[in-house]
Amino acid sequence: MSSNNVLASIEAMLFAAGDPVEPGKLAEVLDIDVENVIKMLGHLEAMYDENDSGLRLIRVDGKYQLCTREEYSEEVRGLLEIKKNTPLSQAAFEVLAIIAYNKTVTRSFIEQIRGVDCSGPVSNLIQKGLIEEKGRLDLPGRPLVYGTTDRFLRCFSLNSLDDLPDLPDNSEEKDDSQTSLFEEDESADKQNAEMQNIDKQEDGE
Repeated sequence: MSSNNVLASIEAMLFAAGDPVEPGKLAEVLDIDVENVIKMLGHLEAMYDENDSGLRLIRVDGKYQLCTREEYSEEVRGLLEIKKNTPLSQAAFEVLAIIAYNKTVTRSFIEQIRGVDCSGPVSNLIQKGLIEEKGRLDLPGRPLVYGTTDRFLRCFSLNSLDDLPDLPDNSEEKDDSQTSLFEEDESADKQNAEMQNIDKQEDGE
């Protein structure tokens, strides 16, 4: 693997991780010496500085993390606020329903049910504070487990997940009066409106 490929691989891994990463873990994935990884991290840090990039590489307790530069914090906060207040899509509602009705699930479980990649909706729901990481399974790869938050309960006016409406029986034709979190109709619009009201209340606190 060329130096450019190693540098690009390290950059990609740091971006995907989000949290600080130990050089040793990067070296383990790339199957190279830790010293070489640290050297490449230095090159990456210098590259961002020399190019006046909006990103920078920081060191936190011996670990490395990508982050945005402080001078662009206002623009970043503005974008995140816009994203936070974006109404939920049909895909996000479906993912949220799967998580809520199953209490805690992995992303692969969600994708097995929906049959498509769900990284986007999952990330969106985390950003909105409706779901959160609940830990990892003791399985190969230690997959993350997701569950709903207290904010989810407030948005949907629930005391607990036990108050969720019963799922329709697939063996019978669903009655029009039944409601489900999978449906994007007037109830979805209502929930989005309630979420925006909660956002305003939390911002005022």
